[in-house]
Amino acid sequence: LLRRYLSHYPGHLNIKWEQFMQLGKLTENPAELFSMSVLAARLSQEMNAVSRIHCRVTRDMFRSLYPGYYPAELPIGYVTNGVHLPTWASKSWQDLYTKFSRDFMDNQSDQSLWEKIREVDDEIIWKIRTKQKRALTDYLMLRLYGEMTRRNEDPKMIFRLREATRKQAMTFGFARRFATYKRAHLLFTNLPRLAKIVNSTKKPVRFIFAGKAHPKDKAGQDLIRKIYEISKTPEFMGKIIFVENYDIELAQYLIQGVDVWLNMPTRPLEASGTSGEKAVMNGVVNFSVLDGWWAEGYRQDAGWALREETTYDNPQSQDELDAETIYTLLEEEIIPMYYDCNEKKIPVKWIGYIRNTIAGIAPHFTMKRQLDDYHERFYKKLAHRSKAMNLHSYELARHIASWKRNVLKGWNSIQVVSMEVPDSTQKPMILGDTFKAEVVLDLKELRGTEVGVEVVFGKKVNDEVNEPILIEEMKLSRTNKSTVTYACEIPFNQAGVYDFSFRIFPKNELLPHRQDLSLVKWI
Repeated sequence: LLRRYLSHYPGHLNIKWEQFMQLGKLTENPAELFSMSVLAARLSQEMNAVSRIHCRVTRDMFRSLYPGYYPAELPIGYVTNGVHLPTWASKSWQDLYTKFSRDFMDNQSDQSLWEKIREVDDEIIWKIRTKQKRALTDYLMLRLYGEMTRRNEDPKMIFRLREATRKQAMTFGFARRFATYKRAHLLFTNLPRLAKIVNSTKKPVRFIFAGKAHPKDKAGQDLIRKIYEISKTPEFMGKIIFVENYDIELAQYLIQGVDVWLNMPTRPLEASGTSGEKAVMNGVVNFSVLDGWWAEGYRQDAGWALREETTYDNPQSQDELDAETIYTLLEEEIIPMYYDCNEKKIPVKWIGYIRNTIAGIAPHFTMKRQLDDYHERFYKKLAHRSKAMNLHSYELARHIASWKRNVLKGWNSIQVVSMEVPDSTQKPMILGDTFKAEVVLDLKELRGTEVGVEVVFGKKVNDEVNEPILIEEMKLSRTNKSTVTYACEIPFNQAGVYDFSFRIFPKNELLPHRQDLSLVKWI
């Protein structure tokens, strides 16, 4: 397929077809499929993930592109996704925000403006939330009636569902793509316990589900079918609602009208997620796993979270633990707080969570913040480098390419002449000692300024160092023709048992990242 449409590309680039294909592969295995992600990684100066945890996962995924380096060292950054405030915040909330400042939408990065929510009276906040919830209920009644009549459902069932939906209840929303890793099934792990929660006469609860599965995702489709069938049973009628044909209009009503937004993905498979970010713009409190954006967004007294770390290696056991944790938090903390009202029937503590959500979380997940991050972390530096590269008919690009060819030509001829390192078998190092080492190399065709040497310390786990504890570059101390000496003196101020090794790498201040010429020799 690639040869059919891109056969002319290698000629334009002055490379062979095999070289072109290798740009999209991690290995030289001819059976490996061409990857657009690998191609993009090889041809881009900068790479970014879409959240802090996603950055860690991405570095691990692409580590084989940079042999000799640990994942934490890879030139992959991140910008956590944000959402467009004017699109997703309801008119009522936007009207309130613009009362904080006439230019609020143009100054979304000003934290002090968001903090003004703390000065707003409880009754005003609760009135907005009640209005949004009523709008959601009215919309659902119309939409569900239309869906059920089109399917020729039993009129009695339609009537019962409309009556049940009309009743006031604390409302949870779960709407997204129905991939299995999103774990919508967790809530249905213990149906008797769930029935007890939703059928409380004093503290009624409703869960609204919406979403679509990929046409080829049978597991996702089966999950939707299961939720739909449960929603039709007498004990869950009007308490568990599945809304078909998920679209932007439905999404807007849900993220504006529910009380709590649910998200329970399998760790660490949620790259970022944005539905919960849209919800916080409307004073909706989140309850999610500490994955994706919520790992950065979660604040105490502004939502609830399941811990990032897993307890069990077995996914089924972890699912069971998470499900029981969800039920317990619902029963003991979340639902009681929502229904703990003062004499004016206003849940004061819950409104405190809304204030903390808006003041402490919302401003950090707007599209304005996202664009600012891209500009500061990536766009600005790329613009400067592009300008430099284009000067004088790409003179700098030609110079760097020539230097890379020279280093590649001489790299394998580098020889280690001698090494002097502390002998821990004779005298173990203790706190306060100084680690002294010297490495002498014969660089042959290369210069000392083109080659760096560093000492890498790490703790061994099962005879392997997974992450470096300390990396210290050695100084170029002496040069005698092609023989070059590197030395270091490092104070030892961390207790523990460490291993160390030396790493040789090409060095050029014109490289955007050291790994731009990913050559490494360990000695």
